[in-house]
Amino acid sequence: MKILKEYIKHQSFQPTWISLFINPFFYIRKGLYKKIKLMAPSLKGSVLDFGCGRKPYENLFTNATSYTGVDMEVTGHDHSNSKVDKYYDGKTIPFENNYFDNIFSSEVFEHVDNIDDIIKELNRVLKKDGKILITVPFVWNEHEIPYDFRRFSKYGMEYLLKSNGFSIEETHTTTHFTETLLQLKILYVYHLFQSKNKALNLVFTLIFIAPINILGGILISIFPKNKSFYHNTVILAKKV
Repeated sequence: MKILKEYIKHQSFQPTWISLFINPFFYIRKGLYKKIKLMAPSLKGSVLDFGCGRKPYENLFTNATSYTGVDMEVTGHDHSNSKVDKYYDGKTIPFENNYFDNIFSSEVFEHVDNIDDIIKELNRVLKKDGKILITVPFVWNEHEIPYDFRRFSKYGMEYLLKSNGFSIEETHTTTHFTETLLQLKILYVYHLFQSKNKALNLVFTLIFIAPINILGGILISIFPKNKSFYHNTVILAKKV
């Protein structure tokens, strides 16, 4: 049973085709995973995972010599499965200036109320010419309530980083118009019947969500792609 639970957790963030049957967030997570997997190896040396949670992408940072997770103790999600190395107070990241070679932060900035201050803090603990890899949502429902403060377009995220001492190296988006609409439909159906019983949720996903995932994949391959409506922005920037 423990092995099965770990497998499902892994599939929830790093989906394979199996996730079509068990993951109601297959399309958004697939898009994120592909971009992070592509860009993570460029972060070498000491890596800070800011807002790490359970460090779901740690294994993708194949060139990291150390991987340190920082998070807030009081957030909108349960920390019982988290792998936090150090908690911070929401204002000051507990490391010296120019401490880390690189920084990673995924789906965190929407939950930070003092975002400009925290980006300055990230800049402070990052070495000169160090890189920061960030993912943020553009289209998604409210989550980790009440700690959900904003959404970012790719241009808004670029502006925020450039205003706080970073230069942009790469900007990507995940999913396109049809995928985004499909994932939102699946999200709606899932939340209609979601319960606190994880086993029941899995059964519901197998019976009702999996067919939509599979049929949706066929439709996605037919419709033209339009990237003006997307789930996430993925940005790689450098400290200047």
